[in-house]
Amino acid sequence: MKNFALVGAAGYIAPRHMAAIKATGNRLVAAYDPFDSVGVIDSHFPDAYFFTEFERFDRHIDKLRRQQSPEAVDYTSICSPNYLHDSHIRFALRSGSDVICEKPLVVNPWNLDAIAEIERETGRRVSSILQLRLHPAIIALRGKVLAEKRDTKHEVDLTYVTSRGRWYMQSWKGVEQKSGGIIANIGVHFFDMLHFMFGKVQESWVHLRGDTRAAGYLEFERARVRWFLSVELEDVPAAIRETGQRTYRSILIDGEEFEFSGGFTDLHQRSYEEILAGRGFGIDDNREAINTVAGMRRCELCAAGENHPFVAQVSA
Repeated sequence: MKNFALVGAAGYIAPRHMAAIKATGNRLVAAYDPFDSVGVIDSHFPDAYFFTEFERFDRHIDKLRRQQSPEAVDYTSICSPNYLHDSHIRFALRSGSDVICEKPLVVNPWNLDAIAEIERETGRRVSSILQLRLHPAIIALRGKVLAEKRDTKHEVDLTYVTSRGRWYMQSWKGVEQKSGGIIANIGVHFFDMLHFMFGKVQESWVHLRGDTRAAGYLEFERARVRWFLSVELEDVPAAIRETGQRTYRSILIDGEEFEFSGGFTDLHQRSYEEILAGRGFGIDDNREAINTVAGMRRCELCAAGENHPFVAQVSA
């Protein structure tokens, strides 16, 4: 049984980490969040210590380590806002624990090398949650793509609309310096998935980039991809919106819909199982997607590459 600490216990994704820690037969011994809406802990680990001040959390973790307590932390799970991942990863490594961090691992790619250096100094390891790489349908498609021999690249349209209320732009998620913007906060796991399936990025252009929408064109070794991301409800196709759905996800590959809506419920648990078995996705596994989204945030908008069909609709 391993001991876990959790940073960001009040966040949206934290309950999935608590459930994964419990499902893998481990225990949460300490948690931290400046916000105290963390009653969900009672459903998993009611005996865990909880702190709203980082200094006290730090002191508690350090005391457990120095006293070689049976509750000394083996892993720190990080679910804090994106811009704090780097700092919290450094804290966890220097506190003597391995790290499991939500995506994106960092907002700025240059932080990856600094974290890798601290890994080497401490002998500890950073693993990230890239759960789409563990989805059975995606694994099967990747195998098919790698096995086939063809002279042309796949033609792919990626559309992801996950509508958010007015709160979104008032939170850290609506601040690009904190979240990395919609491209990093909403899109990074899809860009990683595309890299996982179709190889390295060869070309990247951005056609639309705002607080709530972004679109562009990516060319991989084995695919040409038109992509569109949005948190605007009006971008959900009308026929779907009329059913009450607020999210629309579509991946067309060579004109055929790639279906992977199911199979998500246990992917955090699967991620934990792989990490605990020494097969987690480390820093180098994250580089391609993080470099890609960083470039998308900083590049000039241009007309190169093919526009996603939704671009014309929102520009009209």
